[in-house]
Amino acid sequence: MDRPVIWGIDAFASVPFTGNPAAVCLLDAAAEPRWMQQIAAEMKLSETAFLVPRDEGWGLRWFTPTTEVALCGHATLASAHFLWKSGTLSRERPARFFTEKSGELVCWHRNGRIEMDFPARTALEAPAPDGLAEALGASPKWVGRSVDDYLVEMEDVATVRSLHPDLAALSRLPVRGVIVTAAGDGRYDLVSRFFAPAAGVPEDPVTGSAHCTLAPFWAARTGRTELLAWQASLRGGEIHLRLEGTRVWLGGTAITIWQGQLA
Repeated sequence: MDRPVIWGIDAFASVPFTGNPAAVCLLDAAAEPRWMQQIAAEMKLSETAFLVPRDEGWGLRWFTPTTEVALCGHATLASAHFLWKSGTLSRERPARFFTEKSGELVCWHRNGRIEMDFPARTALEAPAPDGLAEALGASPKWVGRSVDDYLVEMEDVATVRSLHPDLAALSRLPVRGVIVTAAGDGRYDLVSRFFAPAAGVPEDPVTGSAHCTLAPFWAARTGRTELLAWQASLRGGEIHLRLEGTRVWLGGTAITIWQGQLA
C-alpha cells in the first residue's frame, strides 16, 4: 500500500477552528478495521473517515476514537470536500459513497456549499429512561427515540445552551447518544447539542447524523421542510436542512486545516 494521504478538515465551518474537525484518509485498497480504529484513536477527533476507490465512487467507513459508527454526517461532508479540493474528483461531479450500514450517500457542490443526501431517522415518542433528567440537569419537554439516539426537546434555547450533563450517566444509556434541542429564537429555526460519551465523543461539535432526526421532528412542528439549524457547542456550526420524504438534505461548508501522509 502506498503511504495513505490524510487531511484534517473542519466541517460545517465557514472559518477555521469552528464546526466539527474530521480526518479523511484516502486508501488505495481496503484496510483492516483494527488498523483503521488505531488511526482514529491516534487522531483523537470525533470521527476519522476512510475512503477506498470503487466503481462509480468510494467506499466509506467512519471511526470515532473508540468504535466504528453506522453514519456520520460531518465526516462525509469532509470526505466530499477532500475529493473536490484535492482534485481527485471534479467539482461538477457528485461524490458518491457506498457504506455498509447506511447505503449509498451522494454529495453535491451546490449554492456555494456541500449538500448531502442522507436517510431521515424519525424519533418516536418514548418514555424517558430512568435518570435522564438528572443526567441532563434539566426537565425534558418531550422525549423520543430514533434507531440510534434519544431525542430530548427542552423548553427554550437558553436551557439547551446551559446544560452541563453528567456524561458518565449518559454513557450508560442503551443508545449511541442524546440529542438535545429547542426551537430557535432568532436567526435559526432550531438549536441543538449532541452528547455521545458511550461512543467516545463526550460532546460532538456539529453532528450531521443527528440532524437526520432533527429535520423530520422540526418539520412536523413548524410545517416547513426547509430549516436552518445551529448546533450550540463551543465550536458551533450551521446546517441547512431540507426534508424530502424519507431523505434529508444536509448542507454546509468545510475548510482544510492540515494535510499529510501516514508513515
